[in-house]
Amino acid sequence: MNVEDAIARVQSVYGGWTRQTSVEQMRADWDALFASNQPPAEEIPAPGIPATWFYPPNCRRDRIMLYLHGGGFKLGSVRSHRSFVIRLATAANCTALALDYRLAPEQKFPAPVEDTVNAHLWLLDQGFAPEQIVFAGDSAGGGLALSAMLALRDQGRALPAAGAAMSAWADLTASGASYQTRAAADPIHQRGMILATAQAYLGGTDAKNPLASPLFADLHGLPPLLMQVGGRETVLDDTLDFAAKAKEAGVAVQVSVYEDMIHVFQQFAPELPAANQAIAEIAAFLERIWA
Repeated sequence: MNVEDAIARVQSVYGGWTRQTSVEQMRADWDALFASNQPPAEEIPAPGIPATWFYPPNCRRDRIMLYLHGGGFKLGSVRSHRSFVIRLATAANCTALALDYRLAPEQKFPAPVEDTVNAHLWLLDQGFAPEQIVFAGDSAGGGLALSAMLALRDQGRALPAAGAAMSAWADLTASGASYQTRAAADPIHQRGMILATAQAYLGGTDAKNPLASPLFADLHGLPPLLMQVGGRETVLDDTLDFAAKAKEAGVAVQVSVYEDMIHVFQQFAPELPAANQAIAEIAAFLERIWA
């Protein structure tokens, strides 16, 4: 597979949606998009929390990745990301807890942030130490991972050991220059759609609220971060601007821009070589953290 094949696969879903397509149908289509070629793993619902445990064969159970799916806070689920989460956990030699946080339009900001914070606190209640836990997420989930860390910090709670964010949506105002400079190159996200999606999630909240758009937060005190993004993405500057601000605040941030790649290209593993490279990079980063 090359990146053009990946684009065609995504557009086969996007292209079938109209103004009359229901949210339920969009969610079902998105869940089915990556349903093929599922890797093996033991799958167990987490009692008392809307999440699922994934135990890849022979992976360590004392290292936990709390995974937050993308989908613009409107789409996505454990089902849409099952294959990717298992591949990532397998590469990182860890157990994954994939969270089904509440979605808009039924539930708006700050519901996903609250759900993520509560999931982390639930893990601590189960006996896991903060240094055993990392956050990972893509797109809206990548931004959510950052927002939840900020919320935990502001509450004086223990933070996870690290975070890995892919194509993070960190600026719901869509103010980055890449919304213009990458508009012709990005086959998936344009600024108008981004702003409409943000409005549906925010429900009247100011888009510069730091727990909605972590780019506008004070970033002191966050744990080490790995941020990956595709060079063709309109959300490129969400990552670059956030990383620059975080570094100024003393946060250890590793940034990787994969040229010619699209939004959350990592989900196209194992067929897309760059996706495999990115997953290996995340695994190496987490191994350094846990070691």
